[in-house]
Amino acid sequence: MSAIDLPPQKRITIDFIRHGEPEGGDILRGRVNPVLTAQGWSQMRNAAALDGSHKASALTPPWTHIISSPLLRCREFADRTAGSVKLSASIEDQWQEIDYGDWDGMLISDWRKVAAEQFKAFQTDLAALAPPNGEDYLSFKERIQSAFEGLAELPDKSHVLVVTHGGVLRVVLPTVLGMPLNKSFPLFIPFACYSRVSVDVVEGKTYSALMFHNGAEYAAGNYKLVKD
Repeated sequence: MSAIDLPPQKRITIDFIRHGEPEGGDILRGRVNPVLTAQGWSQMRNAAALDGSHKASALTPPWTHIISSPLLRCREFADRTAGSVKLSASIEDQWQEIDYGDWDGMLISDWRKVAAEQFKAFQTDLAALAPPNGEDYLSFKERIQSAFEGLAELPDKSHVLVVTHGGVLRVVLPTVLGMPLNKSFPLFIPFACYSRVSVDVVEGKTYSALMFHNGAEYAAGNYKLVKD
């Protein structure tokens, strides 16, 4: 019998939600700090099964912990949700988006031109992505993987909500799935994307599995094929 066939000493459920639509239009958001639009709030409430007054419903998961990026597009939702379910949100810098440095706040149309050569090189070399005056991708990857691994230290049967960013999920989800991090582009991660990961600790080793991805959209019947 292999270790993975043994009953876990600890099982942790982690719900990841990307922030909803932020203010500012079609720009690159790393450490720039816009708040959510009204649509963004609605997207996140729907994903987390909160009602129009931000109160828990019968479908809201029974979270035991809420963790959030410090950026306002995540933090304000986390704080309000924690109050609704009688928890305190833990605001953790590790879960914030990559620092895009000089690219931060740039129109997406302009950024795609400016960053094109780096992303072309990124397809074969993770170290190639290094925003000027920002956070290089390898440092970002290590930060996010460390934060994810740290969740295994929580008590058995913990159910965690992590409010975070699209770039963060492009590290976490491929890590869980065993995908190359620079080949994650087929993963559709829209605003308020809601995904669940299960983490088992067996004989000191950690095993993770993706339970569902973008599940709120699918359950609501809003799932559709998106073509670039």
